[in-house]
Amino acid sequence: MPTTYNPAAQFEIKVWDVEFRKTASRQLMARIYQPQGDGPFPVLLDLHGGAWNNKDRHANAPMDDAIAKSGVLVVAIDMSQAPEAPYPACVQEASYGIRWLKSKAIEWNGDSSTLGVLGSSSGGHVAQLLGMRPNDGRYNVHAVPGAPGINSRAAYIATRSPISDPFARFKQAEKMKRDHMIKNSTTFFNPWESIHEANPQEMLERGEKVELPPMLVMQGGLDDNVIPVIQEKFSAAYRKAGGHCQYELYEGCSHEWVAEPCEATTRAQNMVKGFIAEQLAAGRKAV
Repeated sequence: MPTTYNPAAQFEIKVWDVEFRKTASRQLMARIYQPQGDGPFPVLLDLHGGAWNNKDRHANAPMDDAIAKSGVLVVAIDMSQAPEAPYPACVQEASYGIRWLKSKAIEWNGDSSTLGVLGSSSGGHVAQLLGMRPNDGRYNVHAVPGAPGINSRAAYIATRSPISDPFARFKQAEKMKRDHMIKNSTTFFNPWESIHEANPQEMLERGEKVELPPMLVMQGGLDDNVIPVIQEKFSAAYRKAGGHCQYELYEGCSHEWVAEPCEATTRAQNMVKGFIAEQLAAGRKAV
């Protein structure tokens, strides 16, 4: 059956956890949000935030739950944290996650060709890197057992408060005298020069050859961590490079506004659903 999606639909969902990937230090898990219906359903991989140093697959549960109930197979994964393993470990795990989910989607009544990525804060940074560098050998180092030949390409990238320019965000932390945020960056970007190499904004500025999947950037107007001007600059650069980037400013909202029920959270949930619908209607494929 063809994959269809109505963002206004309402489904019952089943939620459970499965083992995702074993690292040298711990077992990473994935949380599955499966709509109960005929399907096949569109597929979305969620990458959590946490400044590369904390949080897990539960971090974006309200958004994951809302999207799944509209008829999307949503899978949220754990990723290694910087004290365990600095860059590019979590990017490698997210790349593995895309390919792993493509191989598993059919088991959970999902259509792997529709796979998109949702990333929040540092997870948005990871999502942008993979969207722009889907074939990067540094990221695709972990083979998916029994599934050779699957690529890490996503049909679209949706983000909330993404760290589109990690160096600008580091300078903002210095300006605000937030020592813990400074340490988060220096722990993750080790060696330090990688803060420029793995910088979506600088990748565009230096003319790196990248892919430009359709992208959604949702940004809080009161965010003093990743400030709006950073996102405005990135969105403009992405469009100048030839990509489609939908930038949405949420006035009166801070960095993590979607964590609490409110009108802006509902608006963000509906924004993501609408963006997914637009990409599927346009025939975007993760192939």
